[in-house]
Amino acid sequence: MSPIDCDVLILGGGAAGLFCAFTAARRGLRVRVLERANKPGKKILMSGGGRCNFTNTGTTHEQFLSDNPHFCRSALARYRPEHFIEQVDRHGIAWHEKELGQLFCDDSSRQIVRMLLDEGAQSGVELRTDCEVERVDAEGAGFALRTSHGAMGAPRLVIATGGLSIPSLGGSGLGYALARQFGHAVQPTRAGLVPLTLSGRPLEDWQDLSGVSLPIEARCGGARFRNAMLITHRGLSGPALLQISNYWQPGDALQLDLMPGVDAADWLLERRRSQPAAELRNVLADALPKRLAQRFCEKLAPSRPMRQFNDRELREIGAVLGRWPVMPNGTEGYRTAEVTLGGVDTREISSSTFESRRVPGLYFIGEVLDVTGWLGGYNFQWAWACAHACGQAL
Repeated sequence: MSPIDCDVLILGGGAAGLFCAFTAARRGLRVRVLERANKPGKKILMSGGGRCNFTNTGTTHEQFLSDNPHFCRSALARYRPEHFIEQVDRHGIAWHEKELGQLFCDDSSRQIVRMLLDEGAQSGVELRTDCEVERVDAEGAGFALRTSHGAMGAPRLVIATGGLSIPSLGGSGLGYALARQFGHAVQPTRAGLVPLTLSGRPLEDWQDLSGVSLPIEARCGGARFRNAMLITHRGLSGPALLQISNYWQPGDALQLDLMPGVDAADWLLERRRSQPAAELRNVLADALPKRLAQRFCEKLAPSRPMRQFNDRELREIGAVLGRWPVMPNGTEGYRTAEVTLGGVDTREISSSTFESRRVPGLYFIGEVLDVTGWLGGYNFQWAWACAHACGQAL
């Protein structure tokens, strides 16, 4: 039998694991965090372009996807963005709001990791990196672990191992395997918040526009997001496309409004009145990037002076601008995905404590659960909220 040498073992030294660790340790528990990477918080470090979009002030349960959509309500209500902001302020970390409630560090993501590590150190958390978990068993009133650092045991075990996204930063399926081992169902997983790829003629048509960016509204699966789109050498990316990727399924077509907030047909009719001699491609270049306007005319609406288009033709062109159909062939996959959709089914997890309803003393938090937020700081807020709830309940 493995020695019971601490009160809580936490598998995963990411956002949820580190936050849960010091929350529990503040209550007098002996907490040890096991992280398989060579340093903790790697995904935090790369997030937000290195400045960490650490929360979103508009967070509600409505920005999250789950097969059990009300599960996240309780934790999000009990630990809100203003609570995390207070913590950030206490550590003297300067921050700013970028857009749509998204808060970023003024300086570096390292400040958030350092805050979490400092809180853990002050609370007596033991952190072990380069620690592979080789086996987990339920033994007596606790859990026995075989690791690359030797045998360990604790009466309570928290799975905060994250998902499959960005394996180069430590993403793995360990949490899902452990969930299944202990009798939990796992909802199907797939890459989320991820660029979409094109193939065949669509890719040939747009590939050489790689680097072109513009504001759009993307629609799919009953969802719509207005933000920037970036054309890449493999397909489509940018915030609007990352957002809609969570709702896209293979075989679905996207609709892209290239002139969001504008009735494109009415706009074209007005331009015909005000600029009758102007070529369509030049008129479109007033609303779209020049290279995209040119390609649009080459492929979809041959350019000629505006006065040569009748009302029906301009309305048809406007309809395409407002509902440009795109059929992705896939995504960039877990390699570049910011999150993993799906995960441990939350129906057998307590929404107040995050303890398994099947195995006493076993907890699941963070990305390993079937709860996925939108782009914009929501997934970090979920990490803080569920980690806080779990840490308080341990």
